Amino acid sequence: EKEEVVFATGGTAGTYFSAGTTMATVLNPKLSLSALAVLSTGGSKANIQLLADQRAALAIVQNDVMSYAYSGTDLFFSEGSFDKFSAVAGLYDETIQIVTCREDLHSVEDLKGLRVCVGDAGSGVEFNARQILSAYGLSFSDIQKVNASFGDSAASLSAGAIDAAFVVAGAPTKAVSELAEKNAVHLIGLDKAHISALQEQYGFYTETLVPADTYKGLSGEVDTVSVRATLVADNRLSEEIVYELLGGLFAEQDALAKGEPKFSGLSLSDAVKGISIPFHTGASRFYSEQGAEGF
Repeated sequence: EKEEVVFATGGTAGTYFSAGTTMATVLNPKLSLSALAVLSTGGSKANIQLLADQRAALAIVQNDVMSYAYSGTDLFFSEGSFDKFSAVAGLYDETIQIVTCREDLHSVEDLKGLRVCVGDAGSGVEFNARQILSAYGLSFSDIQKVNASFGDSAASLSAGAIDAAFVVAGAPTKAVSELAEKNAVHLIGLDKAHISALQEQYGFYTETLVPADTYKGLSGEVDTVSVRATLVADNRLSEEIVYELLGGLFAEQDALAKGEPKFSGLSLSDAVKGISIPFHTGASRFYSEQGAEGF
């Protein structure tokens, strides 16, 4: 009899939930040891807590939030370390996009003194924004900090109420695409030296190139960094279940990509990059056998 594995994802309108339900639909008929039971949740931080409380055994989280939880820092400073879970696979990039409708803003340094949205208060986006500003010698005291959702940020950019906004999501991001339909949208890129410095300090960042055709009107490709949407598991989940799940994930990639396009970019090398915590024993066995580059 298959073991039911509660799979914590995100809100029903988001990509985490879409990815989770696609995995359950495609993989459950193929798996002999487990059946995924998808749970809609509040996202990365809530999912870590669900794993800790043993109310879920599998979850999707941002790899930076995963790192904070494991070390008991930033988002998890007050709660302390959560270390009874491990990494299974990096699924896709969630790109740091610094969006503006002003043509005169070209560098993070140009944001000094301006009205900049850094995501919701206490969110992972806010921590990403703080880290990137710090890499350029800036802090929140150097900008006019605004806290708002992606949708509200886009509306404020359109109205000229703010000068720039940090958006951390898979690109293209719906709110930015809709903004670009009515406004000239630009992305402020990061230079190679600052990307390298960020990666040295924070192991969860990966270098990313945003193609010119991502949004209407972009004048060229943009260098930035991403965090990774990452599959993690409770350490109590058996090695055999995780090993079989990973085998199914890669064997059924084409079918998964039809249900959720983010799976089209899945690869062995990408699955192990940006991981700053230990891998689950089932994942370690799988990647070792597959000879995953970088593992």
